[in-house]
Amino acid sequence: MSFETVLPIWNAIQGRFHKTVQKLPEADLTLELGSASIGYMLRHNAEVEYMFANWFLGVKIPEGIKLYTAGGPNGPKVKPAFTNLQELVDDLTASNDFLIEAMRNLPEEAWSVPVESPMGPSTPLEAVGRLMYHTGIHSGQISLIQKHFAVKENAAEAPAQH
Repeated sequence: MSFETVLPIWNAIQGRFHKTVQKLPEADLTLELGSASIGYMLRHNAEVEYMFANWFLGVKIPEGIKLYTAGGPNGPKVKPAFTNLQELVDDLTASNDFLIEAMRNLPEEAWSVPVESPMGPSTPLEAVGRLMYHTGIHSGQISLIQKHFAVKENAAEAPAQH
């Protein structure tokens, strides 16, 4: 397995996710089901890419990157609000670029060597697969939240039937 094999798959998934994010109405960033808003999930996705690059690809998280969501949505008592779409798009672009560069620099023989991490052992290839799955989960959650609120709004606007 090599970077050249992984990159097209990664780019296909991330490209679709990034296009979806860029089209989000900024007002939707505050929508939430449970304890995580859409904005929170976007920030979380970027942070997880940095963490995985660190844990599984051996690249230090860049200076100045703060991990707000590492404890999960039920972590800190006061959660920061992630309501600026352009900042979130920039965060996702930066984390994606960082992860791709870390993958590019990983020696081919290292892709299949298990690495110990806070999540347990995993090869870098398995970790990238987990990241793809992670992105897919949050993409589905975002879609579900938007549909849920669209249904609620439509029900509220519908005339009462007698």
